[in-house]
Parts: sequence; structure tokens; C-alpha cells
Amino acid sequence: MAKQKIILDVDTGIDDAMAIAYAVAAPNADLVGVVNSYGNVLVDQAAKNSLQILDLLGATDVPVFEGEPHSLETDSFEVMEVSAHIHGVNGVGEVELPASSRQVEEQSGVDFIIEAAHKYGKDLTIIPTGPLTNLALALRKDPSIADLIGNVTLMGGALTVPGNVSDAAEANINQDATAANEVFRSPLHDTMVGLDVTLRTLLTKKETQQWRDLGTVAGEKFADIVDYYIDIYDEMYPHLGGCSLHDPLAVGVACDPSFVQTLDLDLLVHTGELNYGRTTGDTAHLDDPNPTASVAIQVDEKRYLKTFMEYLNYLFANNK
Repeated sequence: MAKQKIILDVDTGIDDAMAIAYAVAAPNADLVGVVNSYGNVLVDQAAKNSLQILDLLGATDVPVFEGEPHSLETDSFEVMEVSAHIHGVNGVGEVELPASSRQVEEQSGVDFIIEAAHKYGKDLTIIPTGPLTNLALALRKDPSIADLIGNVTLMGGALTVPGNVSDAAEANINQDATAANEVFRSPLHDTMVGLDVTLRTLLTKKETQQWRDLGTVAGEKFADIVDYYIDIYDEMYPHLGGCSLHDPLAVGVACDPSFVQTLDLDLLVHTGELNYGRTTGDTAHLDDPNPTASVAIQVDEKRYLKTFMEYLNYLFANNK
């Protein structure tokens, strides 16, 4: 088993599914669990999707946990119409996947994060690709984990470009700005893989055709799921020329930080009505000699895409 242990904290939509596949395939990381959240779908649907995706990939030994169903600021959650459009109502492009014979673990996702932090220490990287509610609650419940966890590599935020749900905010941060701010202001070291780099990292149907050509169920299903995503991107963001690899890029950076160039600074999240969800540097700590975050601002998208395709092609080819 690889020394680096990773936990994915996902709201399993289409790019989360690709993130799971990358994490399963990465030879230098050991996926020890998948915690689920709300966002692209409701939390129970996210957990169902995660189980089915892991089964499709032959990773039936990876436990799946259910996290929080809504933000710290609310008592309930409803999927945004735009999220259902981008990912499909079922979160995986309306593609039907074989039912899983496994069940979600009884332990809560928050407690699993805490347990894993104490078990793996600095070898543990947590990769949230949805809202940061689960991690914020884990920190509230056991603040000591902030000094135990090796790194948090998250997909979220936007430092040098506008947000995607408002000019100020990226979707994952916008779901729970309070939680995001608590994570950023904690002693945890965070690597923010935001829209600054994910919008430059694109997949097209040339790549998904490679998965179809493998002639396996895994390749065919993933091609169906991601082609739905690409079609939505062609409709909503035709200038990009493909679908953004938001969540899988965060996993790639967690496994190989050299994919990106980063700017080190202390981050905060705006939680007031004005600019809600905006991620910026903290002006009170601009000269801090030991900033707690690194923000990805440049990406080697060609090398990343080559690695992404090598990993997923091999994985899909070997799961018939």
C-alpha cells in the first residue's frame, strides 16, 4: 500500500466520479475512504453514486460514509436547478449504473475523518470536492486534527477569475461559506485548486472515445456519463471547447503537487451578504511568514491530461 492515504469528500456528480476513478488508479496513493456530502445531489444520492462508481471500478474494499446533509447555516438543502442540469438529476448524467450490494458505513463521515486523522497523521490528505461542511464539523468536534492531517487539497474557490455561481463565488465555497472560512482560518494547511486552474484543464469526446474503444463496461459507462457533461458544457460554456476536470485535478494535485504553480497566502472567505463566498487573501496576515494555504494559479494541463488518461485508460481496461 502507498504511504500517502487519501480521503475523498465528495458530492458525487460527474467530475466527482472522475475524481474517484483517479484516486483509485493513482499508484502513489491509497484511497482509504469516501465521505459524501450534499451539493450536486442530496447526500444520500451522493453516497449511492459513490458506491456504484467504486463497484464499477472494482474498488469494493473502499468504505463509503455519509456526511452532513446541509450547510452549517441552514436546516435543509435543495439541489440547485443548474446543478441538476449540469450533472443530471441522478448526478451521473442520467446513466443507469448497476446497483451496489454494499451499504453505507454506520459510522458518520465526520467521525471517520477524525479517526483517520489520528490513525494516519501527516500521511493523510483529505480531498474535498464539494462543500467543506464535513471537515469544518470535524474540526469543531476535535480541533486537534488540524495539527495531525498532512494536507487538505480542495476543489473550490476562485482567486484570479470570477466565480461560477456569482461573480464573487465558486459553487463549492458558496454552498457553505462559513464552513470554508473555518477550514481556511484553522491551522490546517490547505491547497486550493480552484477555477483559476480547473477551467484550463479540459476533456473532450476524443478522450472519452478512447474509453469506449476499450470495450469494457467501465469504459463505456464512464464515456456515457462524461459525454453528457461535455454536451452540457458545449451548451453552457461553448468558448471552453470541452468539460472542465474540476474535481479530478484536485486529486491529481494531491498526488503530484508539481502539476501546478501556487501562491502561498492566508485565505479567508467572505461570509457577509456582499461578495458571499468570495475567496481572498487575508489583509490582516499579508506578511505572515508561514501562511496556511497555497493557491494554484498555473497548471501544466497537458502533462496532467496525459497522466489522467493513462491512469483511467489502464483502470477501465482492467475492469471489464
